Amino acid sequence: CPSDLQSRVSHFCTELYYEMMKIAVIGQSLFGQEVYKELRKDGHTIVGVFTIPDKDGKADPLGENLTGTGTQYKATGAELNVLPFCSQFIPMEVIDHPKHEPVFDLLSLAHRTLIHGDRKGGFTVFWADDGLDTGPILLQRECDVDPNDTVNTIYKRFLFPEGVKGTVEAVRLIAEGKAPRITQPQEGATYECIQKKDNSKIDWNQSAEALHNWIRGNDKVPGAWAEVDGQKVTFYGSSLVDNSPTNGQPLEIPGASQPGIVTKAGLVLFGNDSKALLVKNLQFEDGKMIAAAQYFNSGSSAAVELTEEEKTFAVWQSILTNVTEIEDSTDFFKSGAASMDVVRLVEEVKLRASGCQLQNEDVYMNTTFQDFIQMCVRKLRGEDGEEELVVDYVSKNINNMTIKMPHQLFINGEFVDADGGKTYKTINPTDGTAICDVSLAQISDVDRAVAAAKEAFEEGEWGRMNPRDRGRLIYRLADLMEEHQEELATIEAIDSGAVYTLALKTHVGMSIQTFRYFAGWCDKIQVRHMPEILPFSLLRVCAIVIPWNYPLMMLAWKTAACLAAGNTVVLKPAQVTPLTALKFAELAARAGLPKGVVNILPGSGALVGQRLSDHPDVRKLGFTGSTEIGKHIMKSCAVSNVKKVSLELGGKSPLIIFGDCDMDKAVRMGMSSVFFNKGENCIAAGRLFVEDTIHDQFVKRVVEEVKKMKIGDPLDRSTDHGPQNHKAHLDKLVEYCQTGIKEGATLVCGSKQVQRPGFFFEPTLFTDVQDHMYIAKEESFGPVMIISKFKSGDVDDVLRRANATEYGLASGVFTRDISKALYVSEKLNAGTVFVNTYNKTDVASPFGGFKQSGFGKDLGEKNCCFSFIHIF
Repeated sequence: CPSDLQSRVSHFCTELYYEMMKIAVIGQSLFGQEVYKELRKDGHTIVGVFTIPDKDGKADPLGENLTGTGTQYKATGAELNVLPFCSQFIPMEVIDHPKHEPVFDLLSLAHRTLIHGDRKGGFTVFWADDGLDTGPILLQRECDVDPNDTVNTIYKRFLFPEGVKGTVEAVRLIAEGKAPRITQPQEGATYECIQKKDNSKIDWNQSAEALHNWIRGNDKVPGAWAEVDGQKVTFYGSSLVDNSPTNGQPLEIPGASQPGIVTKAGLVLFGNDSKALLVKNLQFEDGKMIAAAQYFNSGSSAAVELTEEEKTFAVWQSILTNVTEIEDSTDFFKSGAASMDVVRLVEEVKLRASGCQLQNEDVYMNTTFQDFIQMCVRKLRGEDGEEELVVDYVSKNINNMTIKMPHQLFINGEFVDADGGKTYKTINPTDGTAICDVSLAQISDVDRAVAAAKEAFEEGEWGRMNPRDRGRLIYRLADLMEEHQEELATIEAIDSGAVYTLALKTHVGMSIQTFRYFAGWCDKIQVRHMPEILPFSLLRVCAIVIPWNYPLMMLAWKTAACLAAGNTVVLKPAQVTPLTALKFAELAARAGLPKGVVNILPGSGALVGQRLSDHPDVRKLGFTGSTEIGKHIMKSCAVSNVKKVSLELGGKSPLIIFGDCDMDKAVRMGMSSVFFNKGENCIAAGRLFVEDTIHDQFVKRVVEEVKKMKIGDPLDRSTDHGPQNHKAHLDKLVEYCQTGIKEGATLVCGSKQVQRPGFFFEPTLFTDVQDHMYIAKEESFGPVMIISKFKSGDVDDVLRRANATEYGLASGVFTRDISKALYVSEKLNAGTVFVNTYNKTDVASPFGGFKQSGFGKDLGEKNCCFSFIHIF
């Protein structure tokens, strides 16, 4: 058997390099379990797995108890002891039995690193001695430490995965006879653990950063504490904040430079430098943990009456084996449970009820059996009273309603200020006035958002959620968008200049349809390659950068498919139109999408877009915008980590109108092909080719229709044509038309800014446009109709002219001759060809272009199945 032969050869080659050893694994459960697996893969024999019973007599479920002189241990004949993160006391008879063994020291190092505010952390594998981690150094590894890292985040991101690899590598070095013994400097060796409750009292006479470091360095064990209201209170979940909330209830803390503030986000504390930090959870002397935001109303929740089936839900008895009978008052931690038992409890609950997605914090905050079971049942019933979403709205009474607009960044389920409190003004194009200040994301904000998206997928419930449950949440989001459709359309009108009726039907209406369409695909995604169904994996963190012409719809086209596939997203809206994206973020949170799944970062493309292109944890970037920027993004994505890219770029879509067309329809649809959404339309007909037999009649009819168009306030229901999106674009259109005039094209009407407040531009018509002219080749992205004449009957020549462009996004043809329509459709080089219509898109139909109009598709089944997954 070839595979068996390959296996034998591989095993033989391994033995040439390694001395296969008999190994005893002694230490912590989950970490030791992974080391155990890897050592077996390397060909070593694991003769025993051992642990030390804790002080309450509860055995570690991973292995046999190692007690006394270790008689059972010695009988195994171990040649090497491997102690993966073992913090218990090991009898010296065991230490000295085979030969000195490596010790993996994790938590004490991580705590010290955070307490001192170090920017670098790591771990060391030691040769053991009677101080365990004071022996010679065998191997070391380091990592970067972020300002808001905790022991938990470092452990998950680095210490656990890299620690397993490092421990196994240390064994390989020993097996090869290459393991070094580097004597530790006296000041570097660890002789006494600083993690004692008596040593972790908070000294308030420090800066906010020092306080933050002290709290996070002592989180979860032993816990940084201070006296509050006459009792010891322990602080957990610290993070630095730039702009502290001022709305809340003051809390006097003895020794602090100023009172803390209990807010909806948590407890705000202040250093002696007047800067702030935020603490999420508090624990009292009796072991009860609460959300810091609930300090003044803790203990107010009523008990839930349990069904008989719900009473059997508990799994404590299998974990607390030293407790004879579990009662309502049984305390998980006072019964001997440790941090690894918390992990086991959370995972066992998930196995028994997938709908009950617990976090470790839930156990710490519900330590008695009664509190724990009540919390679980509330979650299962959907009555868990999730943390209230805090939104600092900008409200306006407009369009016969009150619109409420978030204006901050949305990161990890919260609206937050940008790093440094940076903001900019978003402008109403109708009158040129500022709508509100919007947070301006910085590079550090991008990194936070990507980290949140990554954690939401890897550690949160989203990455493990049943696809049907995922679809249910997306359907709920679509329902909320529909409930708020008038508000969304109003925000879109004042932020982008879109006519309200169009915004309601298309900008918002199609966005709702898109989310509903992709919600239905969640549990049906397959990669079919007949006769097989191929395996695939998710891309995890995806970045999306969208343009300003359809702010909400472009968000929906890309985000809905990304979420349906099961990925998480960091989205940068156009800097000039951020408001509907931020309102969408609010609705996504209210729909129940877990924290970190959707993150919204208003900001500049040069800063935010570039960082998303470069970020190593982003695995897909979807972009809609100019060809020039698309090329730059593609290069950055390739250089950074060869991330997957989809690009929907510029266009110069040709529309061919033959003499045998339905003239009324051709005029109506020809107008729409150019002037729809003020011409700010990626598939707009950039050039109309009109057959010479009807050219003059067509132009006359168009001019008549243009004169009927009402230019004005987009919120006025009778308005046909609103303002251009922003001032720079208006100026570009004026310059574009001046170029056409200078080149000799005939200006029939328009080309000027409308003399009124705001960024209004006259609908414009050019005729006699020759192929060499700038306006014949380049996109205006505005209400400018470019008409060129072609000779009657010369179909192939007009096709040549229509295809003589570097773009290939869309195209169209008007004719009553079906054979001609099919022939022209086949020959046009464009992603979409409209026949006797224009601007007709559907959520089930793939959308995208060729050539310098980009690659990759939005909408349709294939977008969901291929654009946001990795196929093996």
